[in-house]
Amino acid sequence: MRRRLTWFFVSLGIAALVRRLRRRGEAEREAPTPAAGAGDDPAAELRRKLVESRAEEAPEEPEPPEETVEDRRSDVHEQGRAALDDMRDAEKE
Repeated sequence: MRRRLTWFFVSLGIAALVRRLRRRGEAEREAPTPAAGAGDDPAAELRRKLVESRAEEAPEEPEPPEETVEDRRSDVHEQGRAALDDMRDAEKE
């Protein structure tokens, strides 16, 4: 009997969640969009300014790396060999 009650309440909760999510989606679709030139709404004006400032910013192209992958790899190997030599020298002392 407990399992049936558990399943009933879980199903009821899922149904309520689905209903709430559907209502939220409908409310967002029905919400009026603020006019671009609305001067009486400060939030709309700030949003408009933000969109304009983001549009003015040109995306910067990343600088190409000065070293090639092989150069960086060889540097890392050299550093590793140097560290290994230091450890070996420390063991001898």
